[in-house]
Amino acid sequence: MSAPDTLHTLQSPEMLRHLDNVTASYARFFNEPLISELTEENASIAEQLWRADFVLLSHGGGADPVFNFGNRMALELFEMDYAALTALPSRKSAEPVSQEERNHLLAQVTEFGCIDHYRGVRISATGKRFYIENARVWNLYDPEGIYTGQAAMFREWTPLEDQPA
Repeated sequence: MSAPDTLHTLQSPEMLRHLDNVTASYARFFNEPLISELTEENASIAEQLWRADFVLLSHGGGADPVFNFGNRMALELFEMDYAALTALPSRKSAEPVSQEERNHLLAQVTEFGCIDHYRGVRISATGKRFYIENARVWNLYDPEGIYTGQAAMFREWTPLEDQPA
């Protein structure tokens, strides 16, 4: 999907509700806005998140959640288009982690609803590995308080060269 097609998709009522949940849940957990006020006069929240200077991803709930949003920077980093990303189970963007590490991560999210300063290795569609740091991961809730998935944002990553996936 090209950028204009993607921006059109991001303007759907369902996606706008989802992105409202992403930003409202972020503000609730981290006591700050995900993005400042709209910086472009006629830009929607979808356009602002699409063009943001950080990676933003989200996925729905379920046993094997699939990504349902990734901004421009996420698509570049993971080396895929929007259609490919939104068909990908989120677990496939990362190296397998130990069960102990996974249990610790899940316990933190369950207890606090979010994680700050998360780090780990991720893998692009072409097999390039990179290390993310200081990522924020948070649960998403709709206005009625119903859990709808999780989101993550980060600004820091380091390519891992000469290390096979």
